[in-house]
Order: sequence, then structure tokens, then C-alpha cells
Amino acid sequence: MTQEAHVTQGPLTTETGAPVADNQNSETAGAGGPVLVQDQLLLEKLAHFNRERIPERIVHARGAGAYGTFTLTRDVSQWTRAKFLSEVGKETETFARFSTVAGNLGSADAVRDPRGFALKFYTEDGNYDLVGNNTPVFFIKDAIKFPDFIHTQKRDPYTGSQEADNVWDFWGLSPESTHQVTWLFGDRGIPASFRTMNGYGSHTYQWSNEAGEAFWVKYHFKTDQGIKNLTTEEAVRLSGVDPDSHQRDLRESIERGDFPSWTVQIQVMPVADAATYRFNPFDLTKVWPHADYPPIEIGKLELNRNPENIFAEVEQSVFSPANFVPGIGPSPDKMLQGRIFAYGDAHRYRVGINADHLPVNRPHAAVANTNYRDGFLYDGRHKGAKNYEPNSFGGPVQTDRALWQSTQVSGATGNHEAPSHAEDNDFVQPGNLYRSLSDDEKSRLIDNLAGFISQVSRDDIAERAVDNFRRADGDFGKRLDAAVQKLRA
Repeated sequence: MTQEAHVTQGPLTTETGAPVADNQNSETAGAGGPVLVQDQLLLEKLAHFNRERIPERIVHARGAGAYGTFTLTRDVSQWTRAKFLSEVGKETETFARFSTVAGNLGSADAVRDPRGFALKFYTEDGNYDLVGNNTPVFFIKDAIKFPDFIHTQKRDPYTGSQEADNVWDFWGLSPESTHQVTWLFGDRGIPASFRTMNGYGSHTYQWSNEAGEAFWVKYHFKTDQGIKNLTTEEAVRLSGVDPDSHQRDLRESIERGDFPSWTVQIQVMPVADAATYRFNPFDLTKVWPHADYPPIEIGKLELNRNPENIFAEVEQSVFSPANFVPGIGPSPDKMLQGRIFAYGDAHRYRVGINADHLPVNRPHAAVANTNYRDGFLYDGRHKGAKNYEPNSFGGPVQTDRALWQSTQVSGATGNHEAPSHAEDNDFVQPGNLYRSLSDDEKSRLIDNLAGFISQVSRDDIAERAVDNFRRADGDFGKRLDAAVQKLRA
């Protein structure tokens, strides 16, 4: 869809509505003289221009978004009382934002990097945000390591570039990353487009039903367009020819009516299973094998409307895993617990304390009824209503019903490692993933890993990196070691 021909909407004005007489020439002291400080339009335009950008996201800076609809196709009331999941055929407006993780706002789309897969459901009980990725696992299992991990992916403080030494030094010293690294350097490491990749909630979440029964749940979004990926060579070429390839593909597909969709599935684990399950079910570096908990199809996600303004609706969109609705809640996943704080705090810093007042972020099917007042860009929505609770002036009151069920805990406070389960080491699942690949897929994985590991400056960093994959699978390590040594020679 191309933009319509421009139709004059009346005179150009200043921010306060005064008509602009001349937008081509600044006011000067005589022809050829210095510019006058009384030229209000010039000062207003320059001052606004200086403030047109907000801080970019530290991670997931590079992204694209679209509006759509989630439709429930299966009765899930046995597991959750969430209203937007209460009736087969029920539709809920959504906003999705896809992104790369490590790159800056101006970086290319077609790079080897995880993809963010963030969803906002505008439900009648308020907004529910689901913040995930295109991989079912992540590099680390505790949020206390997240700043360290991201520092290795970003620009080195001395060189100003991403450094292979930093990346592989951290990954080699963090064996828990082996599973996600195997995903990242496999065929799915560079999706051909946002439309042709799966999405995952990644974390474990709690669902609870009307009877107060709780369940642990994982989300899967399976692309209906089919999985399509780029080779390293294809990605390098595309990044140079069209760095906006993924954003352009998403926008143009919606413009021509080719609406992308995903089949939504969940895995459900009874709460009683968690303590004795062979893997820690709250460990973000692990998956629940489908043989243990088969995916259950529950709905369809379709994207069918583009944003009208990228800055207002994509750059200023905010998502937080703290935004739950009745019937859905957190789990003891230590990464999720950290993100519950960090995401909201990032947006309060980046966009402002009233970011949730913006059209893309505010509830669409509910009314936000808070006692929060003032702050940057406060819109006066509360008028003269009292801003404390309890009050006797008709103010909002608590419901006395928790959004989710409580979780049993025990023991002393302290810096504890997560409880160990029967197969809770860092190498079982990446080894299983490697052995599930075809011979061609294994060869490409080896080549991708070796190409990057060979760039490190120290032999011990390279050897430690290879050893993690050797511990996952002997053949994996042997082939990778030979490939790295050949390139480093």
C-alpha cells in the first residue's frame, strides 16, 4: 500500500498553534546578517530536533512490529481462568515486536543472533505481555549474569568492536550456554524473515484455574509460513544489499494482504511433577522434551495491520513479563524473576514513567484505574480524583483475589544454586540436539562455530570453547576441534 497523494490540511503551525509565515528562511538582522534569537520557529525546530531520539534499548534495539489477533481454538479452562482464554473462538487484539538482540538500532537484520518475539495481548483484564525469543532456551539461567553476558556481545570498551575473545571467553567459562550456542550456530541461527521463524515463551509460567489448581506452562508459536533460514553467505550478501530486509518483508507482506500467522501451542506440567522431573523445569537453558509433555494446540496468532508511525508504535512500545492477568503468573525461573524487574525499569528510564499512557502501550480492552500521578508527560487523565487508597470518595479498591497461585518455598535465604535434578548438567540437551541433526546440518554447524572460534587470539580460549561441545558429544567435539585447528593454522 503506497501513501496517498498529499492533501493540504491547513496552514503549517508552531507547536502552540501559531501559523508559520516562512518555513524556508530564518529571520536575520537585514539581508545577509546574523540570525535573530527572536526567531521562535527556528529555535523550536532545532530544539525539537535535538530531542527527537530516546535512548535505544540496550538489547533488542533493532526491531519491527505489527498488530494482529489471537484466536483461541481450544478450551483451556481446565488449566487457566484468564478471560481472554475463556471461550473457543474468542479474539484478542495483539501487538507483536520482533527484534535482534545484540545489534544497535542501525544494524542489519540478517545476522546470526537470537530474535526477540514479544507479544502484547490487549485483554479485558488489562494487558498481558509475553516476552520470548525464536529459540526455546537461552545462554544463562540466572539474571545476575545477564549484564556480564551482554557486555561480551556488545562493543569492547577498548576496541569499540565486538570481539571474539570476549564472546568465547565467557561462553567457554559458562558451560550452561552450550545448548543455546548450538542452536544459534545451527541452521536456524539466521532466519530468512520474521515470518518464517518460530517463537517461544522460553520461560516457564504458571497457569491457574477457577478451582485454584496450578500448572506449569511453556508457550510455542509455530510459523504457518514454514521455517526458512539463511546461510552465512546469503546473510552477508543480504545485509549489504538490504540491511532492512526483515522489517521490509514483514511490512510488505501485510500491505499486500499476505498476513503471517503462527499456530500457538502449550506444554502443560502438573505442579506435582516439577520436584522430581529429570531436568529443572525452571532452567531457561533446558527444554521439556515433547515426548515428556506433548505440545497442545490452543490457538492462532495472525498479524494483519502495520503501525502508522514506527517511532510512536514500535520504538516506544514497551513489554514487561511483569504484566500478568488473572489466571497467569510467574514461576521460580531465576531469569524470569530478574526480567520481571529489569524490563519495566528499562522502559521507565528509556521512554518515561508514563510510557504506559502511550496508545500502543495502554490497555485497549480495559481501563487503567491507578493512583499514579504526575511525572514526565503526565496527561492529566485522572483530573481531580483522589490519589490514595483507601478513600471514601469513590476511588478504586483492591479485589482481594490474587492473579496467580502461591508457590511453596522453604529453607534459609542465601545465594543458592537451583536444586539439582537427575539430568541437570549442561551437556545432555545440546548433545541430544546435535545428534538429532542430519549430516549436512552437522557440517554447517561445525563450519559456523569454527569460523567464529578461530578468530580468538588465545589458544586456551579456543580450547575451552571446543571442550564444552566435546563434553556434549564426542563426535561434535572431535570434528569442531579439527575444523578450528585447521583455520587457526
